[in-house]
Amino acid sequence: MAKIVPDVVICGFVVMALLLVHFFSDILRLSLGGYYTHATLSQLVESQSSKDYAWLLKLLANCFGYSCVFVPGYLIYKYVKRTKYLEKSEKTCIYTAVSMCITGTPGTELDYSEQLQRKPIEPQLKPQQYNGTEKRTKSQETVLLCWCFGGLMISYLTWGVLQEKIMTQQYFNYDGQPSNFKDSQFLVFCNRLSAFMCAIVTLHIKRTPGRHYTPLYKYSFASFSNIMSAWFQYEALKFVSFPTQVLAKACKIIPVMLMGKLISKNKYDWYEYVSAILISLGMIFFMTGSANSTKASSVTTFTGIFLLTMYLTCDSFTANWQDDLFKNYEISSLQMMAGVNLFSTIFTATSLWVQGGFIDSLAFASEHPKFIFDALTISMCSAVGQLFIFYTISVFGAVVFTIIMTLRQAFAILLSCLIYKHHISALGVFGILVVFFAVFMRSYGKQRMKAIRKRAEAHKPKMAA
Repeated sequence: MAKIVPDVVICGFVVMALLLVHFFSDILRLSLGGYYTHATLSQLVESQSSKDYAWLLKLLANCFGYSCVFVPGYLIYKYVKRTKYLEKSEKTCIYTAVSMCITGTPGTELDYSEQLQRKPIEPQLKPQQYNGTEKRTKSQETVLLCWCFGGLMISYLTWGVLQEKIMTQQYFNYDGQPSNFKDSQFLVFCNRLSAFMCAIVTLHIKRTPGRHYTPLYKYSFASFSNIMSAWFQYEALKFVSFPTQVLAKACKIIPVMLMGKLISKNKYDWYEYVSAILISLGMIFFMTGSANSTKASSVTTFTGIFLLTMYLTCDSFTANWQDDLFKNYEISSLQMMAGVNLFSTIFTATSLWVQGGFIDSLAFASEHPKFIFDALTISMCSAVGQLFIFYTISVFGAVVFTIIMTLRQAFAILLSCLIYKHHISALGVFGILVVFFAVFMRSYGKQRMKAIRKRAEAHKPKMAA
């Protein structure tokens, strides 16, 4: 009997956390006047608040759902460390799940330490090592490059067009009545679920060598920032145009450089400062040349800028955290894709369940068949696009990938302007060209400086001799 007590305690943490979150969600629903109705939290937020501030209450409601995962996870982690659960307990299903989340292996924490001491983790072969074993001709390289270019363009251009359509355009039901889809959390769930399934299937087919030693909870931080960046991205489309959002993403370089300078005391080359200044100027020109004062109020403009800022902040954290995991645990890109999207699916599913968003979104889908097609298409484009990203980088390197994605952003802005009739003046077009020129210059400068440093290191032994 005593052997199952720790498992019962762990299950109790989960149950208590769910009850507490339900209690607070009921309080929120009561404060919005919808406790005795079947309306979801999202519907109550839409009915009780203006469009300019509804996103804030939706954000709070989403955080309630995420706490269903974070709160019991934190309590279980503290309980396992304090009681040394992994060293004493029997190997039950709960034990295996907890061990995988905390240590990355189905064994005990002691077993994991011994494995690290006795047999170092074999670094997984990089994808380019597999591809480099077979030398390709120039014609084969050209065909492969066209395949990667076409895959990235089709998947992400389709994704961008549908993203703006779903969040801004109206859908008509069977009676011909128009309505807008409003729950961006459901779209994030669909995208992450499809990406997770795609990564698992690809890993099973490729059978990547090497064992997985990364504690699963490490993925949750990148997962949380990833779904928050996606949510802010969808919500921002209600206040700013898609071309503005695409150009704003290029400005991610600026906050990353500022944080690196202030916190890590990083040093940057001259071309990095020049590219940051050019990107800032390009965004100013674009915003000035595409602004429409008759449609945007000061509140709407501030909200759009704030949502874009939060989107860039969360996106920057995700990239930095994933880079740290790559360095410390030698995991593959597909394993990263599977781990992050696993937690993203859990987070979004739990949040939707607490809010009742599943019922609301599925009801909307049943009444609007075209939405089902758009939601499935955007989810598959997101998942397939991630696979093309990893494959392109592994075969042709980061520079070629950056060039392709920069061209993709230019085509995305052009498509959005043609399809959704966004007006951009000559000054705005000049701003777009300045931003893309800065991105190209930064990529070229980075590779140029790497080549110079390599040549300098190669001459050092000769000089010493």
